[in-house]
Amino acid sequence: MAHLLVVESWVGSMSRLLPRAIREGGHEFTFLTRDLHHYLRSAPEGAAHPLLGARNVITADTNDTEALLPEVERLHAVLGFDGVLTSCDYYLPTVALLAARLGLPGPPPEAVGNACRKDATRRVLADAGVPGPRFAVHEEWSRIAAAAREIGYPLVVKPVDLCAGMLVRRVDDEEQLASCVAALAGFPVNARGQRRAPAVLLEELLDGPEVSVETVSHAGAVQVVGVTDKSVGGAPAFIETGHMFPAALPAGDAEAAEQTALGALKALGLTDGVVAHTEIKLTSAGPRVVEVNPRPAGNRITELIRHVTGVDLAAAFVDVSLGRAPDLRRTDTGLRSAAIGFLVPGTAGTLEALDAGPVRTAPDVLEVQLAEPGRQVKAAGSNNEYLGHVMAGDPDGTGARARVESLLDEVRSGLVIR
Repeated sequence: MAHLLVVESWVGSMSRLLPRAIREGGHEFTFLTRDLHHYLRSAPEGAAHPLLGARNVITADTNDTEALLPEVERLHAVLGFDGVLTSCDYYLPTVALLAARLGLPGPPPEAVGNACRKDATRRVLADAGVPGPRFAVHEEWSRIAAAAREIGYPLVVKPVDLCAGMLVRRVDDEEQLASCVAALAGFPVNARGQRRAPAVLLEELLDGPEVSVETVSHAGAVQVVGVTDKSVGGAPAFIETGHMFPAALPAGDAEAAEQTALGALKALGLTDGVVAHTEIKLTSAGPRVVEVNPRPAGNRITELIRHVTGVDLAAAFVDVSLGRAPDLRRTDTGLRSAAIGFLVPGTAGTLEALDAGPVRTAPDVLEVQLAEPGRQVKAAGSNNEYLGHVMAGDPDGTGARARVESLLDEVRSGLVIR
């Protein structure tokens, strides 16, 4: 039995999948957090959050890395950790530093830090010749405006250190650019209480569909698990509205996406102890890297993969965090594809009704999760405002996405927001 240290977590699906994978692997974990209530609030009424069922639950200031390192060293001397991990992007650099300090398995801290800072990722990949958009990074308005004119409108404005598409926007002119820059300046602290960098990232707007390449890195070798497609809505925001695994792509496009992702991971140095989710745009000029995320995919993509291939990426994440070879053998699950679609609110108000009706028992449905009436709703501006999702599979081919979209239409017919 191994003992893992879990430092913070997202409160979405991975906060449940990761504890399950640890226990199913025969291991135990200690959970370290700065705010227990953050997780208590996310648990269903009357239920305990799986993370709080750890062998030990310890409170510490996980945002103060300098103080946390010696504190975790003291815990390690008493509790004896075999690995350290997190599913939350905001703590991936801290976890890499902790693993290095304790002599535990994990990717190089510099590699993780560069992957978690969008501007650093751009610079590293550009220096290595990995294809991406034209970009610029500045803090002062005059330089931001000048760089935007040089890149050319339309373009994409991004914070360098937020997640889930927060405050990522398409801008078509300087007036929209100014509004987006002001919005970034008005959000100086992230949802976990960490002060943000003031830098603004400008990127060329890329054409073509977006996919993600899911990989597992161990002992210097990176194995591709597959390619997932993505649908995006909510313009001028970039909100993920659905995914399908595997992506319905020509073999050449899938191979090109995979090779581009592998090049990005190698350039960043993410070739050991990482389950990664690398986003790629398949542009008319070839694949371009959007982002490299050194953690398992969110939005239930890991479950799509498990339903189709039998490969459990949460379990693989546990294995590589312990320095062990992951089990990536595929099994016949009876499904050829699986897809998920999200219910994205377009208006603000109070959720009065949302009924799945016969959708829950429809053929090939794998999951239905919907918000409860009474919830306060705001028009979605990122991936954080979903009102639920539907997941379905296709035993015959790549028809899962069309099936999900049809089911979501049925759900939307019962949606009332006032």
